[in-house]
Amino acid sequence: MITAQEALTRLKEGNARFVKNVNSDVASVIQTKRPELVEVQAPLAIVLGCSDARVPAELVFDQSLGDLFVIRVAGNVVAPSGIGSVEFAALNFGTPLVVVLGHSRCGAISATVDVLTGNSKIPSQNLHSIVKRIRPAVETLLCTELRHDHKALIEQSVRANVRASVEHLSSGSSTLENLINEGKLLVVGAEYSLETGEVDFFYEDYWERTRNLEAESNS
Repeated sequence: MITAQEALTRLKEGNARFVKNVNSDVASVIQTKRPELVEVQAPLAIVLGCSDARVPAELVFDQSLGDLFVIRVAGNVVAPSGIGSVEFAALNFGTPLVVVLGHSRCGAISATVDVLTGNSKIPSQNLHSIVKRIRPAVETLLCTELRHDHKALIEQSVRANVRASVEHLSSGSSTLENLINEGKLLVVGAEYSLETGEVDFFYEDYWERTRNLEAESNS
């Protein structure tokens, strides 16, 4: 079985190829792999990403058919169905890595900021459920100087929302929490740049950070 760190390295290497426009020959790889995947799948990573059409995880990480278990929802928010999907892949396939993938200029983040700053209203109840999940990450930043800089507020809100989703997955499910504690699962956060194509893994190993903070507070 591939380890979480090995999976993370493969994603980073794949993204480097994507940025340099030297992606693998996906067509030939798919032709070879499709028959093998009829009966079984063994994705190396689970990606919880935004629904934005400009951020297809398989292309961004230069991975092929069957390599990624992808869950996409506007704003890469964590809802019960998303947690269940992550649990399903982790338990059934032994997938060792979860990547929460946000991206620059996220429409769901911008919409949430506009609602919280009084510049727009939520047009439907279903959209409200997405804004509701993003809202806590944005509200914290509105209490800082960022409230005076709309562009910077959006940029930092994207990252804050990724961090919130990482924390929710890491501590909001006893199933995932147990897998993390057993060293069988790693949950990390990342941001894809629409401008450059690069993925910045900026929030790795949340669980280890949490344990270190707890140890410090108890000392």
